[in-house]
Amino acid sequence: MSSISASSIQMDYMKVLITQLQNQNPLEPLDNNEMASQLAQFSQLQQLESMNSNFAQILAITNRSYANSLIGKEVTFFAQDTETGELVQKKGTVNEVFNDLKTGESLLKITVDGQEYTLNLDAVILVSN
Repeated sequence: MSSISASSIQMDYMKVLITQLQNQNPLEPLDNNEMASQLAQFSQLQQLESMNSNFAQILAITNRSYANSLIGKEVTFFAQDTETGELVQKKGTVNEVFNDLKTGESLLKITVDGQEYTLNLDAVILVSN
């Protein structure tokens, strides 16, 4: 899924604006204040996109650091029982942390009674030493 950036919208707007300027009625010119206002809004949108991107990067780094800090700690989580299909509470030690290459998400590998589980950080409900 591709997203449309403020820059691409602004370029499209500039193309339309140039066409309007080339074909405007000399007796009814375009309003300069309106054009300046719209360009300022595009600039604000670009700044917000940049901030959003920066916050996403900071969040990913923070999650990765937090996940790494869980290595060797005991965590509690819910897992589906293979026999009954019900959710049951499990407790085990985090052995490994790795990043999912598709999503970039930090995942935890936990062994409980010889069975290995892979969890995302949201699945952890309790952390203890």
